[in-house]
Amino acid sequence: MYYIIYGFLYLVSLLPFTIIYFISDAVYFFLYHVFGYRRAVVMANLKIAFPEKSEEELTKISKQFYHNLTDTFIEIIKLISMSDKNFDKRCKGDFSIIEELVQKGKNVQLHTGHQFNWEFGSLCMSKNIKTIPTYAIYMPINNKAIERLFLKIREKFGAIFIKATEFREKREEIFKKRFVFFLAADQNPGNPATAYWQNYFNKSAPFITGPEAGGIKNDAAIVFVRSKIIKRGHYDLECTLYTENAASTSSGEITRAFRDFLEKIIREEPHNYLWTHRRWKWDYKEEY
Repeated sequence: MYYIIYGFLYLVSLLPFTIIYFISDAVYFFLYHVFGYRRAVVMANLKIAFPEKSEEELTKISKQFYHNLTDTFIEIIKLISMSDKNFDKRCKGDFSIIEELVQKGKNVQLHTGHQFNWEFGSLCMSKNIKTIPTYAIYMPINNKAIERLFLKIREKFGAIFIKATEFREKREEIFKKRFVFFLAADQNPGNPATAYWQNYFNKSAPFITGPEAGGIKNDAAIVFVRSKIIKRGHYDLECTLYTENAASTSSGEITRAFRDFLEKIIREEPHNYLWTHRRWKWDYKEEY
């Protein structure tokens, strides 16, 4: 099954971007206008984040978001056959901060949110950081053929992806050596009772504690990463150093700073965030 899926998507990936984006526009039309995929969730999230905006403004953001969403997945298919030269034109960034930290002997954690195109972002990081191993954690995919294909794409430039379900048993071995970890730190926690609760935009939301706890334990440098949409299919990554020594921070400090960072960049590009992600799926309870 893997080879059938891979062969078909490889042929699709050979299509020029003009046709690729025509397909994306068609998928957008059906996803948004016909099937209404998670439209209620997206609008509910936007109303929480931007209560000051009109229905017309929120609808415009929503439509832009869906265009970015379908572009992302069609661009992931394009990655199967995309040349390194073409990729370098489409995703760039200044990684000098990370290189300086690595030269100082620091391990580095890159904290990012689900901005578009997050797959391009992780590939760009792994392509430009070669001096020490780069890692990322991912949630397992039920379809093994699709999971194998995604890993082939994600590990194209040498990054090592670890299943979230296997990370606990592997982390001690990983942390014995040098590392750069690429972490989507806006994931919803599995258990809201053990999360770090804080106001996120205009409503309480739980944040996972793992990125901060791991950073402090390993005294890693913490770098926040932003992906900006330059134009369709072109992205620029910005790296902001938060601290060189996570162990010197107080409890909750890194998570709060990341929350502030996320809010700022989302307000600047509200269409550039995964609004189908139910950030406020849990309601705060006193026992938390």
